[in-house]
Amino acid sequence: MVEILKGKILAAEIRAKAKKIIEKLPNPPGMAVILVGNDPASHLYVHLKEQAAREVGIFIEKFIFPADVSEQTLLQKIKELNSRPDMHGILVQLPLPHQDEDKIIASIDPKKDIDGFHPINRQKMASGEEALIPPVALGILELIKASNQPLKGKRAIIIGNSKVFAEPLLFLFQKYGTNAQYINKNTGGLAAIARTADIVIVAVGEPDFLKEDMVKEGAIVIDVGTNKNKNNKTVGDVAKKVKNKAAFISPVPGGVGPLTVAYLLMNVISAAKIQEKS
Repeated sequence: MVEILKGKILAAEIRAKAKKIIEKLPNPPGMAVILVGNDPASHLYVHLKEQAAREVGIFIEKFIFPADVSEQTLLQKIKELNSRPDMHGILVQLPLPHQDEDKIIASIDPKKDIDGFHPINRQKMASGEEALIPPVALGILELIKASNQPLKGKRAIIIGNSKVFAEPLLFLFQKYGTNAQYINKNTGGLAAIARTADIVIVAVGEPDFLKEDMVKEGAIVIDVGTNKNKNNKTVGDVAKKVKNKAAFISPVPGGVGPLTVAYLLMNVISAAKIQEKS
């Protein structure tokens, strides 16, 4: 019988921990959110992050810009936020309508980059230095650990569209002695490769992408996809029948999503501590 890895329950525990830490601080940490355009999904995600931040006691400021805002205006706002000592975390909600995302993210002070996307944070992570790690990677690892299965010596594969997404996970798995590999979704013979893995993480943005014949018996399956099916229902990348093979599986919604938000809040606390030290 497959066991569902409930991210919502784990996320509630992490948020409660964040709240306790913040209650003991002399001043609440601050978080700035930059939202560009009118994409409904982006507005919903920002609302959820804002709500969660307020619940744990994080001071939040939101800056909304029209879709046609110039890159220069965004860069100027980030420069201003970088210099504010009361703003410990800066989040730019992605995707941006047409602005250069890499340029915008690179302008954030790495010590305030709570999404963990800045090139300097990626470099630090690779060299084992203290860095802000992407909340989604921390959330995925938390779900895997919730299976209570040993990670040392296990084989994990990350199926996705970009190695940039997989990199933080590859570093985290290394710490636990897990043999992890990134595989692009278009790789030939993908089903046979996937069947060799004890842990399968899929983040491709396609409903029913990971099918039953791509998973070995007893595997841990983490579904990072968020899609709308033909009935406008939110579904992941994993087909329903995968439950017949997997020993553990994360649901969509209620799996990776809530944990990503919870670890974003923890990153605001971590960012405040890093800035205090420097």
